[in-house]
Amino acid sequence: MEIEEFGYKQELKRSLTLTDLVVYGMIFMIPIAPFGVYGYVNAEAPGMVPLAYIIGMVAMVFTALSYGSMARAFPIAGSVYSYAQRGLNPHVGFLAGWLMLLDYLLIPPLLYVYAAMALNHLYPEVPKVGFILAFLVSATFVNLRGITFTARMNILFLLAQLAVLGIFLFYAWNALHNGAGNGQLTLAPLYHPQTFNFALLMQAVSIAVLSFLGFDAISTLAEEIKGDPGRSVGKAALITLVVMGAIFVVQTWIATDLAAGMGFKSADTAFYEIAEIAAGSWLATLTGVATALAWGVAVAITSQAAVSRLLFGMARDGKLPKVLAKVHPTHNTPYLSIYLVAVLSLVICYLFIDSVDTLTSLVNFGALSGFMLLHLTVINHYWRRQKSGQVVRHLICPVIGFGIVAAIMYNMGVDAQKLGLIWIALGLVYLFFLNRLGAGTALPDPSNG
Repeated sequence: MEIEEFGYKQELKRSLTLTDLVVYGMIFMIPIAPFGVYGYVNAEAPGMVPLAYIIGMVAMVFTALSYGSMARAFPIAGSVYSYAQRGLNPHVGFLAGWLMLLDYLLIPPLLYVYAAMALNHLYPEVPKVGFILAFLVSATFVNLRGITFTARMNILFLLAQLAVLGIFLFYAWNALHNGAGNGQLTLAPLYHPQTFNFALLMQAVSIAVLSFLGFDAISTLAEEIKGDPGRSVGKAALITLVVMGAIFVVQTWIATDLAAGMGFKSADTAFYEIAEIAAGSWLATLTGVATALAWGVAVAITSQAAVSRLLFGMARDGKLPKVLAKVHPTHNTPYLSIYLVAVLSLVICYLFIDSVDTLTSLVNFGALSGFMLLHLTVINHYWRRQKSGQVVRHLICPVIGFGIVAAIMYNMGVDAQKLGLIWIALGLVYLFFLNRLGAGTALPDPSNG
């Protein structure tokens, strides 16, 4: 199915393979993501961090299946925005895009701030803003060069992260079996009856799920995939999710058994304190620097690519200024959208550099609420409209996915829920004015493609 069938012209360069998509998703999800948030997840679910990641992975598997279903129906850029717009309702589609903007627009500055905080702790003589500027400029440069160049850089970053993870696992495993912590791998990290609390566990899941955000960004590259983009998006999302979920569970399981009986100095440094027990201060420094570079450089590049494609898709439909859909004549990238993301990231970093918790909450709210609309879209498009008859894939799975995501959102912090509702209200006001201008519900006409 070609994008001309949906009223668009093929402007972005089709050069990505299934492997590129999986690497892109893995980089976005960050193989060593638990290094940075371990302490926060453990604070809500003491001693059961792997369990929080397992629940998060199960929730996202159902979401990945829904992404795969909608990518087959509408293999175009724009992710949930495009799916809900065509599979549910143009107004709901705009709202889905608006919610995903909250996720995608805030992820780059969130990453820059986290990374700058980590490096500033190691090198206090360099101000945080210095690290932020370095990360932002490098990510913008790579994305402007084109998606092929970005894909090549992704492979290098992925190999570097996996190498650091391998070093940690080697030394942590040896330390564990030499008597540290529980002295062996146990089942306690999967269920600890003395400290188990379902409500707190779901709060822990709402933090852990941040590590899974990224497999969904694969769908934003639909117009840059060789072969059958519909099948490739769904397959890549599921492969990435399962592989990364296993990686998250393994590293947190070993770390949790190794940390048995420990009292952490702070949630920020919890994992690095565990690394120090495993092999000394050098491993604590290595894992800290690796985390900062992974968040500030590697995933910042992929997240900027994702949000620029979302802006491109919405601008092409007239939901945002048309100039953001302009494509570079040489590199075939939505370069004005990329520049805009860089500028907005800088402003957001300045405003929230000391309020990283607020940024994290808003990112999760945007992503999870968008996922809920995605599940509803699958049910409406396939089960109600097309009468597909596939009860499991097009009804039961999205219903379960919707329910799990809704439960996670219900147990999210109240402040995040309030800020998210304010963002929705602003979107509805913006949609009202779009409708007054006649751009709120219009879809491209294939005959004009």
